[in-house]
Amino acid sequence: MKSLKSVAVVVMLGAITVGLVLYWRYDERYPSTKDAYIGANIIYVAAQVTGQVADVHVVENQPIKTGDLLFSIDDTQFKASVDQAKADLDSSVQQAKSYSTQITAAEASVASAQSAYETADKSLERAKALHASGDLAQASLDQTTSAFAQASARLTTSQSSLLALQSGLAAKQDDILSSQAQLEIAKANQAWTKVFATADGWIANLSLRPGSSVSANAPQFSIVESTDWWVDANFKETSLPRIRPGQPVTVHVDMLPGVALTGKVASIGRGSGDTFSLLPSENSSGNWVKVTRRFPVRIDLDPTEATLRVGGSSKVIVDTTGSSDRK
Repeated sequence: MKSLKSVAVVVMLGAITVGLVLYWRYDERYPSTKDAYIGANIIYVAAQVTGQVADVHVVENQPIKTGDLLFSIDDTQFKASVDQAKADLDSSVQQAKSYSTQITAAEASVASAQSAYETADKSLERAKALHASGDLAQASLDQTTSAFAQASARLTTSQSSLLALQSGLAAKQDDILSSQAQLEIAKANQAWTKVFATADGWIANLSLRPGSSVSANAPQFSIVESTDWWVDANFKETSLPRIRPGQPVTVHVDMLPGVALTGKVASIGRGSGDTFSLLPSENSSGNWVKVTRRFPVRIDLDPTEATLRVGGSSKVIVDTTGSSDRK
């Protein structure tokens, strides 16, 4: 009887030993963790202008497509800004046209004064020659000299007037460019009173209501994108030597019992979760106790029809016997 008990104990111990060895071998080839959570891209929706909300066109958890209207801001003041900018631009254009017309007349005046100046100059040269030969009285020379001086003054005045008009036109052209820029800004601000979706997904964390005041670039709610789902799995550092990018992964999501998702290891974090925490541990203290660290491993999920939700708890199993990218 004692021999049978001894045999039973030996068999039991042997079975336990074999079980432990098999479990160790399995865990070595298929490292797993339950410290894993589903992730997706989240877009924080904000208006680009400040104003009062006129309409909200979505509700919490609503599926949306790229380009769908999310909410709109009262655009009364923005329309007025556009109208004012248009009026300023029209005024600048009309003033520039007026300067152009005056410049045309001034150019004609300069041409006429130039011709009169050249004629007076030739007359003065002839008068000087005749006076030197005694064929012209001093009074006639003085009269010719006076006419030349008047022609020269008229030319100088007309040229100064033309330069002033040209400077004025240049200034008005600058005003036109400035007014055009202001008009474009006003139109952009008016367009930004309507906020559209930039990706497919679902509305989340919505509390915005008509009548609310929003500030430019202040997030109002979120969009959870419906593409590029992944899992962030935190593995013990002792498991990392066997994990490589590209290895196949099986994911079991707690909220989806009986559903097994597949994916691949995308990357392994360069720092432990504790490293980037707000208050990292101080290992230099005298009461140091060694604790196995966990490092984030990003798992890219294969396309699936399963209903995934950000932050869902998961169990991740990595097949280290599968192919991997050893770059």
